[in-house]
Amino acid sequence: MKKYFIAGGAGFICSNFVHFLTKKNPQAEILVFDKLTYAGMQENLENLKIKFFCGDLAEKKQLEKIFTNFKPDFVINFAAETHVDRSILGPEIFVRTNIFGTQNLLETSRQCGIKKYLQVSTDEVYGDLGDNSKNFFTEFTPLKPNCPYAASKAGADLLVRSYFETYDFPAVISRCTNNYGPRQFPEKLIPFFIFRALQNLDLPIYGDGKNIRDWLFVDDHCRAIFKILENGKNGEVYNVGGNNEKTNLEITEILLQKLGKSSSLIKFVPDRLAHDRRYAMDNSKIRQELNWEPKFPFEIWIEKTIEWYLQNQNWVQKANQKLDQN
Repeated sequence: MKKYFIAGGAGFICSNFVHFLTKKNPQAEILVFDKLTYAGMQENLENLKIKFFCGDLAEKKQLEKIFTNFKPDFVINFAAETHVDRSILGPEIFVRTNIFGTQNLLETSRQCGIKKYLQVSTDEVYGDLGDNSKNFFTEFTPLKPNCPYAASKAGADLLVRSYFETYDFPAVISRCTNNYGPRQFPEKLIPFFIFRALQNLDLPIYGDGKNIRDWLFVDDHCRAIFKILENGKNGEVYNVGGNNEKTNLEITEILLQKLGKSSSLIKFVPDRLAHDRRYAMDNSKIRQELNWEPKFPFEIWIEKTIEWYLQNQNWVQKANQKLDQN
């Protein structure tokens, strides 16, 4: 029986992965570790046969005690402070969780002798492709993060790499584009704009709205993570991209059209600091080496995502209450 320690499991992407993993491997023993900060919702894990521990990666003694008793085979680190705007206002917690927490998890995992460690990272560590670029981020693109969030994730990635090089530690890194889907906390663009549009509130778009992101349905990301964990080569980085570039303005207009709302709700606001213009991933490596490719078309699954939020109003209410309190 495989045993998985999954950090950050009450958040958006990770909770979807836990749902995916319980279906993919129902015999697995899964321990979810989460601090339950403002964006972590234990409701995301309801009705799953897992163990749950509320804790902080920055507290190493907690990890050591759990690892001694649980003895995981696989460790997946989703845990992170992720919201760029919050990192600009207060970088310290991002350094504590994303860098110091990662180091604690790496060292505890090394001492325990796990079989594989996967660090879930982001395309933002690469920086900005710029307005007129036709290039894509590859696994060899230099790291040039432009905000404290991205810098903290890049720092964590470098720690993971150092553990592989120094200790021959069995680690691998995934870097993914923007995700969308169920259970995404309402501070992020798609759920935030869905909820505001339903209330006929203004949708604030930074700058000219032409910042480009590559969008991937969260279940495609979960499939990629599983393949990387099972078959990814130690010491390697795998970019996970959807080949689905859209501007923030295009995303907003799609949401308004699907919800039957007027584009008059769009309100342009001053751009945020260090706002990267374009991210785009070259996912040829994971396609060729691990036989992964996106299979959930945006046009269909953005509608299913909207439907999920409309059909899960209790979740929406709890999430918005947590957001209002923070």
